[in-house]
Amino acid sequence: MEAEALNCPNCGAAVASDHTQCEFCKTRLKTMACPSCFGLMFIGSKFCDHCGAIATPVEVSLDGDEGDCPRCRKKLETMKVAATTIRGCEACDGLWMDVATFEHVCADREEQSAVLGFLEKRTIRDLTYTKVNYVPCPDCGQLMNRNNFARASGVIVDVCKLHGVWFDADELPKIIEFIQKGGMKIAREREINELQNERARLHNQQQKLTVEDEGAGVGDLWDDNEQHGIRSFIRALFE
Repeated sequence: MEAEALNCPNCGAAVASDHTQCEFCKTRLKTMACPSCFGLMFIGSKFCDHCGAIATPVEVSLDGDEGDCPRCRKKLETMKVAATTIRGCEACDGLWMDVATFEHVCADREEQSAVLGFLEKRTIRDLTYTKVNYVPCPDCGQLMNRNNFARASGVIVDVCKLHGVWFDADELPKIIEFIQKGGMKIAREREINELQNERARLHNQQQKLTVEDEGAGVGDLWDDNEQHGIRSFIRALFE
C-alpha cells in the first residue's frame, strides 16, 4: 500500500500514513478509514484530510485488564469506536466483543458504518489459519466453540457462551457485509424452510403412528416470530 501524507492529530505535522509515530511530538499513530470517503486518516483526527468529514471518535486504552489475544497471546487493548467498545490485538488485528456489544453492532446500521470505517484500513494483514484451532476465551481461559455465523455466512467465529465472540482480522467486516447485503433474511428464510420440513416430517410420522394430536410438539418450533430476528440469531450463538 502506497503511503500518503497525513497530519498528526496531536501537533498537526505532516507524517506518512505508514508511520506508527510522529517524528516531531512522538505521538503513537494508527490509521483508520474515513466513514464517508474511506480515505486514510489517523485515529484521533477530528476531520478527514481528504473530504473534510467529521471523524468517528476512537479512543484506545490499555489498563492491564483486557486479557490476552487467543491467537498470539499478546495483551489486548480497549478501543471505543463511536458508541462501540471492543478489545483488539495490535499484533494480529483480532477483535473481541462481549455479547451485548456484538448484538448491538449487528442490529444498528450507524454502528456498523462506524466500526467498518475503523476496520477498513486496520485489518490489512493476510492471516490464513489452515489448521482448525480451538482458542481460549480472553476472559475465562476456557476453549471456545466454533460457529458458522447465522449458519449461512461462511464466517466461522469463536464463541464463549458466557463472555463473547472472537473475530480474526477480517471476520467482523465480512459479517457486517453479510448483514448489510441481506444475508440475515436469507438465513431466516432457510430456517423457516427447515422448520416447515421438520413440521411436515413430524406430522407424517405422527400419522403413521396414528397419534391423535397431529400438531403436538411442533407449535413452538413455528410460532415464535422472535426466533427469526437478527438479535435472536446472535443470542443463539450463546445458548
